[in-house]
Amino acid sequence: MTHSLLNPTRRGFMAGTAAIAGTAAFGIRPASAAVNWKKHAGTTLEVNLVKSPRSETLLKYIKEFEDLTGIKVNAEATPEQQQRQKVVIELSSGRPSFDVVHLSYHVQKRQFEKGKWLADISGFLKDPSLTDPSLTESDFAEAGMQFAKDSDGVLRSLPFSVDYWILYWNKELFEAKGLKYPQTFDELVTAAEALTDPSTNTYGFVARGLKNANTPVWTSLMLGYGAAPIVNGKIDTTTKEAVEAAKLYQRLMTKSAPPGVSGFNWAEAQSAFLQGKIGMWFDGVGFAPPIENPEKSRVVGKAGYGVMPKGPAQQAAGTFGDGLGVVEASQKKEAAYLFCQWAISHEMGARLLQAGAGVPFRQSILEDAKVREGVKMPAEWLDAVVGSGKVSKLALPVIIPVTEFRDIYGVGLTNMIGGADPEAELKKATEQFAPVLARSEG
Repeated sequence: MTHSLLNPTRRGFMAGTAAIAGTAAFGIRPASAAVNWKKHAGTTLEVNLVKSPRSETLLKYIKEFEDLTGIKVNAEATPEQQQRQKVVIELSSGRPSFDVVHLSYHVQKRQFEKGKWLADISGFLKDPSLTDPSLTESDFAEAGMQFAKDSDGVLRSLPFSVDYWILYWNKELFEAKGLKYPQTFDELVTAAEALTDPSTNTYGFVARGLKNANTPVWTSLMLGYGAAPIVNGKIDTTTKEAVEAAKLYQRLMTKSAPPGVSGFNWAEAQSAFLQGKIGMWFDGVGFAPPIENPEKSRVVGKAGYGVMPKGPAQQAAGTFGDGLGVVEASQKKEAAYLFCQWAISHEMGARLLQAGAGVPFRQSILEDAKVREGVKMPAEWLDAVVGSGKVSKLALPVIIPVTEFRDIYGVGLTNMIGGADPEAELKKATEQFAPVLARSEG
């Protein structure tokens, strides 16, 4: 999909101004006048995006960026797997065909760092002629900055959209049992088991049981124990905390989950929750819109959205996300940075959130009362998003072989649903994964 700069006519400008005025009611702010947006007028940028509701939102408004800057944008959005392969091939060649790249932090961050593929943009961020004064590091959720900076603390991208894992819960089922939303892991287990009644086909808890897809469920639980699967490059998956998290996963998935859960990915878990017979469902915030859609859901108006309960060591919301970076090989770095900045601006973040297409990493957008008025999801969903941002922690290790990590441990977790011993399964998976990690970092 290619967009070009048309001659900006007075009528077009007026229409654009009217459109901005019309959206102001929902907290859309015009671009900062302090920034010299026209500095690179006449430049053409090539932008490589992952096809998703997030990139569709960017493509929809790209003409506004072109009019604002005089920069022509050729943007291509390709499906995730295809895009990941293409960018690695091109970036490895040293002659990529794009200036801006969309990356999935929880899969590609370490690989991009190792390849030195992204430009250092920290200087641009500090330049008042290039950066809107409202764009500051402190405005991003902590996990966003962890993602965006390399291992030396250098800013290599701008955090675009975040996915926090939250607990969806069925208020009607909770009320019928006189239960309150769980505040701790212990209360989570107690509620899940109290809500489970196989004779009425009602189950207290559902999450991903399918191998690979299930690994983030366990690593998110690990965060509550104050642990992470890999610490300073060393595998920490046989520790007491890792085993406790795996036992908790096993207990929830065997005592309170529906039959066949070992074959569930997010779609099956979502579908079960929408039927109204599941007490709690643990997964990403981005899966919420169908819950409030009467054509798809039996729980419209009955669903609650909550921040992950506190574990024995801490309260933590497992966090995943994507960003936009300026390619090191690009000859148009400043222009590319302007595009990245526009894409994560207050205005575009508000549109992303209001469309239910994604959640910006910037807390100021999430906390803006005007922006909130335009959000179609319930206020409680937004509160869960904001609350999760305050306790956000990376839920997957920042390593090159993330897929292999998910595959190997995922098999062990699925085996646990079948009754296998958590400690033995983690030991086996750790032995299998160690050489894979060693090879990748070599």
